[in-house]
Parts: sequence; C-alpha cells; structure tokens
Amino acid sequence: MKIVLIIFLILFIYSAVIEPNILTVTRIKVKCEKLKGLKIVFASDFHFKPYEKYRLKKIVHRINAQNADIILLGGDYVNGHKRGNTLDTSVIAKWLGGLKSKYGTFAVMGNHDGWQGKKDVIEAFEKEGITVLENSAIDFGTFSVAGVEDLQTGSPDTEKAVRNIKTPIILLSHTPDIIEKIPENISLTLCGHTHGGQVKLGRPLVVPSKYGTKYAYGRYKTEGGQMIVSRGLGTSILPVRFNCPPEILVIDMI
Repeated sequence: MKIVLIIFLILFIYSAVIEPNILTVTRIKVKCEKLKGLKIVFASDFHFKPYEKYRLKKIVHRINAQNADIILLGGDYVNGHKRGNTLDTSVIAKWLGGLKSKYGTFAVMGNHDGWQGKKDVIEAFEKEGITVLENSAIDFGTFSVAGVEDLQTGSPDTEKAVRNIKTPIILLSHTPDIIEKIPENISLTLCGHTHGGQVKLGRPLVVPSKYGTKYAYGRYKTEGGQMIVSRGLGTSILPVRFNCPPEILVIDMI
C-alpha cells in the first residue's frame, strides 16, 4: 500500500507541477506549394491563471526565439469562467503584443474569452497591435490569413471570412469542429481547443468535441488542404497534464 501511495504521489506531482510547465516546441513541415517558404508559429489555449505571469513571459520569449514570418494565436488566453480566475487581460495583451515577426501577430477568440467578455479581450489585443480576426481576413498579396468566431460563443462563418479572397488562405479556428465547413480554397487550417486531450492514458480521456477523440491532435485532410490541431499551452477544468505536454507549433511550409 505504501508503494502504491508513493507512486500515486509521484504521478500527481508530475502531472500537476512538472508536465504543465514543460514547454515543447514542435516543428513540422507541411507540403504546400502555394505557401512554400513561409514559417508560421501557432500557439493556442494559454489559460493564464492569476499567478502565471512567469509562464506568459516564458512563452513570449520562446515564440520570439523561433524567428517566425507570422505568428498566429488560437484563442483561450484567459482562464476559467470568471475574471478572478485569470491573469489580467491587459497584462496578457501587453506581453503578447511583444511578439515579433515579419507580418505580425493575428488571433481569434476562444470559448473562455467569450465567456469572460471577448469585447474587452479584443480591445486589449488591438491596443497592443494584435489583429483579431472575426469572420474576416487579411490579404498580404501572396497569401491571406482568415479567422472565424468561436463555435460555442459566436457564429463562425468560413464563407464570409474568405469571401473575395484570391490568394492562398491560412484559416484560424479555435475549435476543429468546423472541419465540415472548411471551403476547398483553404490551404491550411490551424486549431486548438482540445488540448490534445490534456490527459492521455494510451488515448485522450476526454476531448471537448462533438467528434470525440477523432480530431484531438495532429494533422487531418480537409477538402482543399490540411487541418492541424495543437495540444495548446495551458490547462482547463483540471490543472493537470499527463503524456500531453504544452506545445508551441512551428510550421515550415515546403
């Protein structure tokens, strides 16, 4: 019994203290002639708690070290349902506003941002130079970045977001559950929300998706390209991660 308790204690400490603070950089190559040469950094599901300014700083420094062409953020910057459970939005925005890349930083909102009042989050982000995309797009001439509203707290409209866009499109969506509504002219879709399951014992235990574990993490084919789902960076509901460490995605288009 003592050995069992010791093992349980070790696993608890690892999953509650160690793994949630591991910051991995996952580097992948995506073949897409239309976007060839572009280096993208994608980060999502931050869930910054009131005492986690140190984690915010660490993430910003690690992202900047990647020397990205463009930085894309996938939502859920705040934590929980009430403002007392999260790091102040202005602090989050100020530090994320320090992200540096050739084309800038672009973001969509997540369900937690919506629950706590996405208007305030958007205003704080845009004040710091972060462009928030809500069923809209930015055209850079050789490619475009589009973003849709969160499925739970908004009304995602991919057709509206990419209307009249002629250049190759990267789509930002907080959740992968929009997969059936991704138009064929989208070359790459980037999503978060699932946390990769957050706790994996062989397979994810729980995934907040109507598809269950089908789109929990990894690469998936869409009608005209690929969808990539990140494990994200924070924790939600339970403050633990197991066999599913936080990640920043670095995507080289080849």
